[in-house]
Amino acid sequence: MKIKHLFHGWRWLATLALAAIVLAGCGGASAPAATGDQAAASACPEPNPRLEVTSTEVNLFVWTEYIPQATIDCFEEVYGIRVNQSEYSTNEEMYAKLSAGGANYDLVLPTDYIVALMIRQGLLQELDKERLPVLATLDPNYLDLSFDPGNRYTLPYQAGTDAIVVNTDAVATVPASFADLWNPEYAGRLIMLDDSRAIIGATLLTLGYDVNTTDPAQLEEAKNKLAELVKGVKIFDSDSPKTALIGGDVDLGIVWTGEVLLAQRENPAIQYVYPTEGPILWQDNYAIPVDAPHVDAAYAWLNYSMQPDVFWRMLEEFPYTNPSAGTLEYARQNQPELYEAYINSNITNTPAEVIASGHRLEDVGEATPLYDQVWTEVKGE
Repeated sequence: MKIKHLFHGWRWLATLALAAIVLAGCGGASAPAATGDQAAASACPEPNPRLEVTSTEVNLFVWTEYIPQATIDCFEEVYGIRVNQSEYSTNEEMYAKLSAGGANYDLVLPTDYIVALMIRQGLLQELDKERLPVLATLDPNYLDLSFDPGNRYTLPYQAGTDAIVVNTDAVATVPASFADLWNPEYAGRLIMLDDSRAIIGATLLTLGYDVNTTDPAQLEEAKNKLAELVKGVKIFDSDSPKTALIGGDVDLGIVWTGEVLLAQRENPAIQYVYPTEGPILWQDNYAIPVDAPHVDAAYAWLNYSMQPDVFWRMLEEFPYTNPSAGTLEYARQNQPELYEAYINSNITNTPAEVIASGHRLEDVGEATPLYDQVWTEVKGE
């Protein structure tokens, strides 16, 4: 399924206009600058609205490097609720822990394709929309997608793409496609996400197959081709691939949106190339596990961490594609330089034609073990 583009002509302008109205109604518009003690007292925005919470802690199980520390600090300050954060590096790691039971988490951040699996297996509870006023700030283009029709179970957090990163100072021949990465001159210089579905999906695209194929023969062919690429991969990293790129340990590979932009801030020669086959599209989403022990704190976290005068920090610290129209409008008014950088980047503001050529991973049902087997065999695990 193709994700709809946020910044698309008049629809984008209409969304911004709606966001401005929402912000005005929520008290989120620009305020006079505070000074001295006033500034210190107002460093953390107040919850808007403040929810009734009796829990004293909330347990998050989220991707690494994905939540600004200031957001955690402010939530703890304004609500007096302790945030316990555990992290994972792959959807499969998160899924395995939840499906084993007894994990005690209040919120998780599954990517689209695994959401459908978790819903089917009864791992997530339905959301109470009346407890989610923050829904009014979200862009409808990121809601009601095929993996969770009507957003019965999930709330969009960040979106993005998996495509090609390349240090143009170090690589003479810049790849134009996923298929180009098999070029022998790149061997030993590659970094890849430690993400089975994304990397297998990219390999399937080079063979002309669907990223969600369930055909064992096609997956076997992809396994054999991917095994050749893996020989030249220096690093698999889903935690912080930007680190090796900035340090010059690797020169190119497949990573996701935000990591490239952060690396690019350190070294402008690091560029993002959308492959001719089309990128992998994804969306990460908050969800509440069925056995969450602190549901009231989970709703408080969702509303506070994603209210526009808090959520804007994602544009600075973890610059993926933000699904909150209210947050982008807040940034336009209050953080114009950050907003302009976001809007003018073809990494965060993905061009419509790139979105149209992209591929969304989906739940492959009974074929899931085949993908797991391919990944295990090619990595030698």
